[in-house]
This record gives sequence, C-alpha cells and structure tokens, in this order.
Amino acid sequence: MSMAGNLRKVTSIGGVSGLRRVARLARRRPRVDLSHPARSPLGSSVVNCVTYQDGCRVPTGGDLVDAVRQVRRSGVGFVWLGLHEPTNREFAGIAELFDLHPLAVEDAVEAHQRPKLERYGETLFAVFKTVCYVEHDVLTATSEVVDTGEIMVFVGEDFVITVRHGRHGSLGPLREELESEPQQLAKGPSAVLHAIADHVVDDYLSVTDSVHRDIDEVETAVFAEQGARVDPGRIYQLKRELLELKRAVVPLSRPLEDLATRPIRVVDPEIQAYFRDVSDHLLRAVEQIAAFDELLNSILQAHLAQVTVAQNEDMRKITAWAAVIAVPTMVCGMYGMNFDHMPELQWRFGYPLIIGVISVACLALHRGFRRNGWL
Repeated sequence: MSMAGNLRKVTSIGGVSGLRRVARLARRRPRVDLSHPARSPLGSSVVNCVTYQDGCRVPTGGDLVDAVRQVRRSGVGFVWLGLHEPTNREFAGIAELFDLHPLAVEDAVEAHQRPKLERYGETLFAVFKTVCYVEHDVLTATSEVVDTGEIMVFVGEDFVITVRHGRHGSLGPLREELESEPQQLAKGPSAVLHAIADHVVDDYLSVTDSVHRDIDEVETAVFAEQGARVDPGRIYQLKRELLELKRAVVPLSRPLEDLATRPIRVVDPEIQAYFRDVSDHLLRAVEQIAAFDELLNSILQAHLAQVTVAQNEDMRKITAWAAVIAVPTMVCGMYGMNFDHMPELQWRFGYPLIIGVISVACLALHRGFRRNGWL
C-alpha cells in the first residue's frame, strides 16, 4: 500500500495512533496511483503524498510517520501531501502529525478566505485564490464568466501540504512539471510554493485575456448601428464577474511582496528572486483588471448615452406626428360645433376646400419635419 493510502486511512480514523494499525493492512490492498486531483478511488480527500530527496521522487515502503521521521532524521528532502476539500475529521490526524496551528487548520478546512500569507512558528501558511474562465457561446445577463476556487499551502522545513477547494486548479500537471526539473525541486518546499504561486498567477493572466475578448464583443455590439438595443445586463454581468476576479487577484499583491522581499526561514533566498518575477506578472494582471473596469464603465456610459439619444429620437418623431395630426383635429373640431350661424356652412365647395386645406397643411408640416430630421 502506498504512503498516500496509509494517510488516507489516517484521515478516516482521525488520529496518528491509527497509522500503525493501517500499516498492517498494506499488504492486502493493491497500489493506487493518485497522481491527479479529485480522483481518489479510496473515497478520501487525499490526492497524493510523495517524498522528495535532491529533487527526485523517493519510493517509500513504510507509512507516513516513518517517512516524516526519516526525512527529519536525515535532514534531507521533504514530504509533499496534497488534499482536496478535506473535512475537520480527515484533517485532524494531519494537523497533529505536522503540528499545524489550529487557526490555519480552520482556514484550510472552511475555505472562503482572502489571499494572504501568515507565519505560525516555523510554518508558513499561504492562501491563493484560483480562477478559471467559464466557456460560453453567447454572453448573457446571467452567464458565468469567472469561476473561483482556493489553494491553501502549509510550508515547513521538511513538508508541503496543499489543500485545494473548487472544481479546478489541479496541481497534478504542476507536480509532473516540477519533477521534470529536479534542480529546482531540490531547493526545498519553497520551490513548490513558488511553483504554485506562479501557476496561479499565470491562470490570472489567461483569464484576463479571455475576459478581454468578452469585453471587446460587448464594446462592438454597443457601438454597432443598433447599439441602443443591447441588453445592459450583459455589461453589468461582466462588471460583476470582473469584481470576482478582482477580489482574487488584488489582495495577493502584499503576500507576494513579502515572499519576494522579507527574509523568511522556510523560503530559500534563491527562490525569492523567482517570487519577484511572479509579483511582476501579478502587477500586470492587476493593471489589466483596473483597465477593464474603466473600459466597462465607459462602455456602460456610452450605452446609456445611446439609449438617451434613441429616446430623444423617438420623442421627436412622436412630437412631429402629433403636430401633423393636430391640424385636421383642430379644423374638424371647429366645424364639428353645433352652431346655426357659422361661415361657409351652406357653401357648396366648403367641404372640398376644408379637406384641401387640411391636406396641404399636413403635407407642409410633414415635409418640414423630414427636412429637419424629425421624421
């Protein structure tokens, strides 16, 4: 049974004391590959658990406790444990084994945290908001554009624990990419922390590019010939989704700045230069989001101005037709009065004359309004 399988049993028991009993079951179960997230055939939150030495994966025949003791006894390597949406009971044994602070454990289990960086003794706790662009054929007032999740990372001198929440943000490909660069992975747990931060920020840039295309489509529709008829809900929906993206991206600036500039014991000094590069990429994403927000405000104002102009056009047309209709209404209203002595009542050509006067007056008004663009 793999070390991940042993840990999976620990989470179900809820304590470290069960590890020894689980080890006796190792020979009864087939080895399970848990390289990719949210695919645990054992029905637990454990995704993967691997020991690395000098940047290379090390096969472990014992249980998790033995692996951790071996790493700490030799002073070489570290353990990388990956979890997906664990419960309090599942995380209890892990927290006890790695001596994790209760506040950090609570944040990791409950999720819905802002991006942040905290230190609890010799352990570093980082929270990253992951984002994913939701594909859609047509942007509507209810389209979901940005889906968010979270990755919590516990970093110690000899361990990395990643806790993922959400339907996306898989770390399986990232693990494989790191394993292909053992010289980087050999720099310790901080190399994993940097790779996760870089992966998350790269997703930010990818999502902002996709959102930019949606904004371009809305902008084209607004400034088209029938732009006043564009559903403003599409613009408001983009602004709401952009706000969700902003909440994920902007608060990460301070944690990355601390990782890049402040001396932290569990962060290799060579890795800090890499964090500065990630911070630069994040700044680009922040600037793009701010620019998108301003652009959407301008598009919304332009749309409202177009609606106002269209309403003015409609009012002018209504006013022009009302003026044309007022002429026959006035004349017919006058001759509809029941008086015995009115001019031309007994005249033979009175009716044709009145009809002619009305027609000429209406045609003159219609021509004048057409010439001035009212009709």
